[in-house]
Amino acid sequence: MNILMVTNTYTPHVGGVARSVESFTLEYRRRGHRTMVIAPEFEDMPEGEEDVIRVSAIQNFNGSDFSVVLPIPRDLYAELENFKPDVVHSHHPFLLGSTALRISSHYDVPLVFTHHTMYERYTHYVPMDSPRMKKFVISLSVGYCNLCDLVIAPSESVANLLSERGVETRVEAVPTGVYVDKFRRGDGAAFRRENGIPENVALIGHLGRLAPEKNLAFLARSVARFLRNRDNIHFLVVGTGPSEEEIHGAFREAGLSDRLHFTGKLQGQALVDAYHAMDVFAFASQSETQGMVLTEAMAAGVPVIAVDASGVREVFRENQNGRILDTENEDSFVEALHWFFSLSTEKRKRLRQGALETAARFSMDRCVDRTLALYQETRWKPAAIDDSLWNRTLDQVNAEWDLFVNLAEATAATIQEPEPEEPSK
Repeated sequence: MNILMVTNTYTPHVGGVARSVESFTLEYRRRGHRTMVIAPEFEDMPEGEEDVIRVSAIQNFNGSDFSVVLPIPRDLYAELENFKPDVVHSHHPFLLGSTALRISSHYDVPLVFTHHTMYERYTHYVPMDSPRMKKFVISLSVGYCNLCDLVIAPSESVANLLSERGVETRVEAVPTGVYVDKFRRGDGAAFRRENGIPENVALIGHLGRLAPEKNLAFLARSVARFLRNRDNIHFLVVGTGPSEEEIHGAFREAGLSDRLHFTGKLQGQALVDAYHAMDVFAFASQSETQGMVLTEAMAAGVPVIAVDASGVREVFRENQNGRILDTENEDSFVEALHWFFSLSTEKRKRLRQGALETAARFSMDRCVDRTLALYQETRWKPAAIDDSLWNRTLDQVNAEWDLFVNLAEATAATIQEPEPEEPSK
């Protein structure tokens, strides 16, 4: 099968979507499927990429670590002509997502879309952010889903939410898998030595892109409050992003900067070792469709404390692999940390075992098997009566019309209703 992956984020960008696309692409190729990726250019891109088409883009859009794709070069279809995809898999409804729709129409093949992101949680990167903008983004993403042949949701809670919002296309829940064996083998002690973290302290950890939608100001304040009364516990943060200074600020205010450890961006074995250095993983994001870092932490045997959210609750078994909090509340988060560090050695061991058992349910092999099966189920469409230039041109016009109607309907839904209140978290 020839699989075309179309994404706005890809290596070397670090984030859930980029890692998901990279992992599935690698696994498809290992199983003999030719897989091509269309993605924006990024700084420090790998050299000599095979079957990757890079599109010019503006880097670090509006202070974010995302890129914004510039107009698609005219020779893109020439590069695809020898590939001839059997299925087009889009990973965003915007920017290159529009290109994915046009390509699927051009080649008369199914369009699959993974709804990775709660897009309304990211509108702070757009000028004139407002509740109205959030409503517009939701309407546009729902409209895009209904132009696709299949929608993949990374969790059941997201699948249910999409149906509630009006998605009529078939929706199937398939998480991004975790390489269980890879994350089970790590050297936490060596990681601590290399990063100046004392061996005799307990370690709360967090890993991910450090951005406002990840709710890191709340997390940093909660952890700092807890550490005020515990001298033998430190906080490890792995990643980079615009919220790094907020985390530093919370610890400076608490007088705890000496117990805060930043490593920057990590990959490969260093990332795995970082998980193994942690005693517990702390997570407060409510913008996730699937908490990939949660399953990675659990695959390393690290219990998790997190705030309830879509994509988070699916991986939790209360008191079996960690603790999930009903609401975003600093007192509750502090209390949960107290709960964990008050447990006996035997109870913590049981939590670690429960974390390992949970991660096994999200193995990469299982998730790839399911996605490939879904491709096969949606692969064939009725053959075109005439594959003439005329009919192919009509297909392109229809695709452009669908995009215009989707944009118009989303705009109308926004301007015809009163300004909504700010959605509660």
